Amino acid sequence: MLAPVKFPVRRPSASFLILLSIFDATSAVGLLAQREGFMHSFKDPAIQYYKAPRTDAVAKLGAAIQDGTATLSYEPGDGYLRSLLKALDVPIDSQVAVFSKTSFEGPIINQKNPRAIFFNDHVAVGWVRGGTLELAAQDPKQGVALYVLPQQRVDKPAFARPEGICLQCHVTWETFGIPGFVVESTGPPDITGYATGGVTDDRTSFDQRWGGWYVTGKSVPFDHMGNVPVETPLASRKKTPELTSLQGHLDLSGFISPYSDVVALMVLEHQSHMMNLITYLDWEARVAASDAAGTGHLLISAPAVSANEIPDGVQKIARELVDYMLFVDEEPLPAPVIGSSGFTESFNAEGPHDKRGRSLHQLDLHHWLMRYPCSYMIYSAAFDALSPMAKSAVYQRLWQVLSGQAHDPRYAKRLSRESRQAVVQILRDTKNDLPPYFAGAVE
Repeated sequence: MLAPVKFPVRRPSASFLILLSIFDATSAVGLLAQREGFMHSFKDPAIQYYKAPRTDAVAKLGAAIQDGTATLSYEPGDGYLRSLLKALDVPIDSQVAVFSKTSFEGPIINQKNPRAIFFNDHVAVGWVRGGTLELAAQDPKQGVALYVLPQQRVDKPAFARPEGICLQCHVTWETFGIPGFVVESTGPPDITGYATGGVTDDRTSFDQRWGGWYVTGKSVPFDHMGNVPVETPLASRKKTPELTSLQGHLDLSGFISPYSDVVALMVLEHQSHMMNLITYLDWEARVAASDAAGTGHLLISAPAVSANEIPDGVQKIARELVDYMLFVDEEPLPAPVIGSSGFTESFNAEGPHDKRGRSLHQLDLHHWLMRYPCSYMIYSAAFDALSPMAKSAVYQRLWQVLSGQAHDPRYAKRLSRESRQAVVQILRDTKNDLPPYFAGAVE
């Protein structure tokens, strides 16, 4: 969903709410020729992206509105936003704000009128004053779908999936060739006039993050790219402006929060890439299982798969997913981080707790993003819905690393024996589908 911008762009990027599109196999192969990613057709019998019923949160809410079991309230200023967030259980304190012109609503987005994005672990909602509502939802099996909701008062508001506009150019190598989420940092144009920047996640150096975003917090000590006009040449930038809130920097009428919380933004970066990896692995495993069965149909009820039955390609993706899940290559914080919206406190309170009161939702924010180095996305519906081959590959590799059987020196930086032991203990108490071998000893 690319809108006109002040300078030409080399590659469309659907703001940093979500970078999403749908290609068939022939398009994806050309796009990903120099990259690794999903190379099969979205129409493959094991995928059926276009036709399979969707069970994501937005699809369910839309059906409930139409059958009269749910309603949305319209309010002056923010329209359906507040009611929609409540219906989808998306916290207001998750708000982050992006002002780069990279949505289909680009003509009305700028530093004085940024787009607000709210999220939880399976859905994101974008709102811009004077525009429509944009939603992206992670279906447990089908990946991300993008919806819009017009900001017009009607009896039964309906979500639409404008594939002809939004879904034609946003599957990229950065999403592994599947419909996915992307948080991106936008820089000034280069000497040819093209936009610069790239995708960011928890592995990205902080001085390369958040171009085109507002960043607020009580302690944001690193020199990031946010809070300044995208067009400002890097060489001309002074110290990044420090903002505790957006109050006084723009007209906040219609906004339901005055923050673009730094901790929320870091969490959004982490989970966006995690969600893409889950979908990518599952799609590859489903196609592999279908091909192996020789029927063209996925054997959903197949039992757990042994290591020697899992193709090398699926094993490779599982290793990448596990490394990211365990924050192996995470960029350490150069100094403590303190948010400003209350997101830290509400996020810390989520998630199941083990017998000692520990949770994978607990943030660190002194040296690392998370207190315990295992992603809370292991509790997501998408992870729980992984096909047998995909989940077997993840759990086998996860135990190899957590138990100390993986001796790559990379793991020592983030995964001490103490931290690995803590993660295993938390998972034993909170994750019901762990294989029996997780009861073993941690070296």
